[in-house]
Amino acid sequence: MRPFPTLLALTAAAAFGGFVALGLYQTVEHPAQAREDAPPTSSVLPAAAGAALPSAVDGEPMPSLAPMLKRVTPAVVSVYSRQTVRVASPLGPFGQLFGIPDIPRERVQRALGSGVIIDAKRGLILTNHHVVENADGVSVTLNDGRTVEAEFLGSDPDTDVALIRIPPKDLTQIPLGDSDQLQVGDFVVAVGNPYGLGQTVTSGIVSAVGRSGIPVAGFQNFIQTDASINPGNSGGALVNLKGQLVGINTASFNPSGSMAGNIGLGFAIPIDLARNIAEQLYTNKGVVKRGTLGVTTQDVTQKLADALGMDAPRGALVTGIYPDSAAAAAGMQPGDVVLQANGQRIDNGGALHNFEGLQGVGSKVTLSLRRDGKPLTLTATLKEQLREANGADLDARLAGATFDELDEATRQQLRGMGANGGVQVSQVQPRSRAWNNGLRQGDIVFAGSGGNFSDLAGFRASLRDTPRQLVLRVLRNGEDGQLLMR
Repeated sequence: MRPFPTLLALTAAAAFGGFVALGLYQTVEHPAQAREDAPPTSSVLPAAAGAALPSAVDGEPMPSLAPMLKRVTPAVVSVYSRQTVRVASPLGPFGQLFGIPDIPRERVQRALGSGVIIDAKRGLILTNHHVVENADGVSVTLNDGRTVEAEFLGSDPDTDVALIRIPPKDLTQIPLGDSDQLQVGDFVVAVGNPYGLGQTVTSGIVSAVGRSGIPVAGFQNFIQTDASINPGNSGGALVNLKGQLVGINTASFNPSGSMAGNIGLGFAIPIDLARNIAEQLYTNKGVVKRGTLGVTTQDVTQKLADALGMDAPRGALVTGIYPDSAAAAAGMQPGDVVLQANGQRIDNGGALHNFEGLQGVGSKVTLSLRRDGKPLTLTATLKEQLREANGADLDARLAGATFDELDEATRQQLRGMGANGGVQVSQVQPRSRAWNNGLRQGDIVFAGSGGNFSDLAGFRASLRDTPRQLVLRVLRNGEDGQLLMR
């Protein structure tokens, strides 16, 4: 196999599960040294020159968020996850020189985040996937000081939403708002547990809605706010001035890293989306089902725009339509250019894929297209996205292997390396035909004898007409190679 660029983790301050308050504690524990010419610490400092806020304006008392926050804060909790990991002996190979066996040790890693009680009767709490990812156990500290163990009900890494449950005793839930009604300029308040300091409130405005294209993995439809969101705030509440939950805080983007401080670029998952994911996790036992059009696309370049008679290189050019798909039923054709979906602007193939990923099965989507130089509107009813396939059902030469749809984080990393997606081998039975042909668990298959494909439906479609010779292009441990399936 020839070298392939290593999969790199996307760098944004989204992984707030890790406890990163070291710099803060160092500052607190090691006060600055006094200068020799500094005034005595016992001297009385002059009052600040700035004027204090008046208690009333034109006879009306100054507004305060305190009454609203008294209703909201009991519903916001701290979430602590723990994971046991095996670490090598600190002596490593040197220990063997002295006859000391290299016995791996276990260490407990802890992560910190926030959560929001959305159903007091059932004890349901919304938080972020990255807060509880791979956790062996999760505990919750309530606003009144109680700490209880939580049950993990499921999570969706592609939207960074997780659902946990605690015993429903003396809980307060937060009323849910309508995030679709948010407008730029609306005041919002973020509540969470930044840096492990305890419950903290910050305020700001909605800076943007429907935000996507930021360097955070997953399907994106974020609320952007300038309310401070720091490590530990993940999974906390973004509320409007009525005390209604409008978003789940999930990320703060800072090119200089989280320790550089807040720069007013915080992002929250709209509650309408988070609520839909939570309902699926609860009713489908941790499984989220998504709708799909069933098309392959490519970006419209300037050269393609000129050939298609378009004013600007924008949209998703349909290059293929899967049989029995929602797109086929709606009458879409190769060569169509998708410009809008449910009124949302589609600039490229990635934008259309992101839009699909946020829709449920059975959703009706109005598509604004350009076909043969003329505008066209079609309505499609999305079908369920295929999540897993048995190799034997695809081709006898793949018997013994199971193929899964890629998670969105891996898909985005592959796009960054020039691949448009693919499928992942989730398991291979030893001594099966797929095993003997060289497939292994964890392999990412992104092309075959029928050409490239971006997802499981495309992989299935490429094998519909059984190829005489089946060769798969596989990415394994950062290397790209080919396997002949016999």
